[in-house]
Amino acid sequence: MKHLKKLLVAVLMVMGLAPQASHAQDSNNPWAISFGVNAVDTRTSSGAGSGFFDQHFSQPFAVKDNWNILPSLSYIGVSRYVGSGFSLGLQGSVNKIDKLVTFSPFAAGHDGRGNVVTNPGDLMYYGIDATIKYSFKELIKSKVIDPSLSVGGGYTFFGDSSFGTVNPGAGLTFWFTDAIGLELATRYKWVVSPNETKATDRSVFQHTAGLIFKFGGKDTDGDGIYDKDDACPDVAGLKQFNGCPDTDGDGIVDASDACPDVFGLAALNGCPDTDGDGIADKDDACPDVAGLAALKGCPDTDGDGIADKDDKCPTVAGPRENGGCPILDADKDGVADKDDDCPTVAGPASNRGCPEVTSEALEDLKVQARAVYFNSGKATFKTGDKETPARLEAIKEILKNYPNAKFSVEGHTDSTGSAKVNQKLSEDRAAAVMNALIERGVNPENLESKGFGSTQPVASNKTAAGKAQNRRTEIKHIGSKYQGKI
Repeated sequence: MKHLKKLLVAVLMVMGLAPQASHAQDSNNPWAISFGVNAVDTRTSSGAGSGFFDQHFSQPFAVKDNWNILPSLSYIGVSRYVGSGFSLGLQGSVNKIDKLVTFSPFAAGHDGRGNVVTNPGDLMYYGIDATIKYSFKELIKSKVIDPSLSVGGGYTFFGDSSFGTVNPGAGLTFWFTDAIGLELATRYKWVVSPNETKATDRSVFQHTAGLIFKFGGKDTDGDGIYDKDDACPDVAGLKQFNGCPDTDGDGIVDASDACPDVFGLAALNGCPDTDGDGIADKDDACPDVAGLAALKGCPDTDGDGIADKDDKCPTVAGPRENGGCPILDADKDGVADKDDDCPTVAGPASNRGCPEVTSEALEDLKVQARAVYFNSGKATFKTGDKETPARLEAIKEILKNYPNAKFSVEGHTDSTGSAKVNQKLSEDRAAAVMNALIERGVNPENLESKGFGSTQPVASNKTAAGKAQNRRTEIKHIGSKYQGKI
């Protein structure tokens, strides 16, 4: 008893320390090995009593008087689950009989029922038994308590005797992990081929108490879910998902999660929606601000069908061809103000909304330019001439009406002097007029200057009047800044 108590205490300690894992079915761990101590009660073979039940069950727990217990490991068994609650097992046991109960009603010291307990000396007991066991654990839907019934047969060596037995039995196992339990069992080992007389029948009760360990289940990914029940056997997962992982913890298994590494919504297949517009961030061109599905999650404040991020006027509706801005055309020339270089003066689209240079304007430029005078032989304006500044102002006023037109300021001389000197003088005088216009606000990109010396006379150089006409400045229209680009 001392050793049995120690074993029970050890088992209870293990039960207290073992993790409370969910209990797997025997099909997951088909093999089991058990070992512990056994007790042999020979009282059942004495024949004392008025009937079978009186003989066998009148004193079932007379441990001190009738049980033979070997104070060490005294049985070992192995079994395999075969399905539907049934398992097949084989067990070997050893004991030493020091309390042999026999029926001797006339012997001194009998117990009043004719039973006499003697110590037969060095009487060894060996048994090997095969068992078919049925477990009720699945039937009662318990994860801890596992009652069972068994039937089987075996062969027993009892001292110098040996015989076959039929072994009905019952058991109760307490599982404290999915593979470790405390197993209690009893078998009535009924001798079916005794060599002895009824008075020395060796039918006995054999009781066992010990540990049972299940094994043989395969768990490739080590997640505590056996491969046969694991929908993802090669990657660790969760029991509630049949062994499949949920990396981001959003309740959607990775295999069905379009965004397995980011916590998301079931309605969006596990993807997040930061701005709450019903469009997953991965498909949302504007994930931080609520928008429209038609615009890939981007807002359209003015409702013109153009996403704010692409709308040049996001708060005012306008056509796509105008960048989302309303078309404004102050001068009603058909050219939108934003594209009109002259938004207050009508002009054709071919000239970016600016008016074309008229022949009247060109004639006026010709008159004004020819009235600009220089000091003789120099590129400086004539000293004391009050008309030249007025002429330059008049030219500027004409040019500013044509902001995208290009003009050439051209200088000419008479034939007096060398051609080289005349060429240089004409170039310098043209440049002087151009710079004077730029100083007065004319766009320098609209001007260029050239000198032609005496090569393009408009009158005869043989007379003083002719030479005076040849010494002149001309301004000619040479095109548009956008010529070839519109």
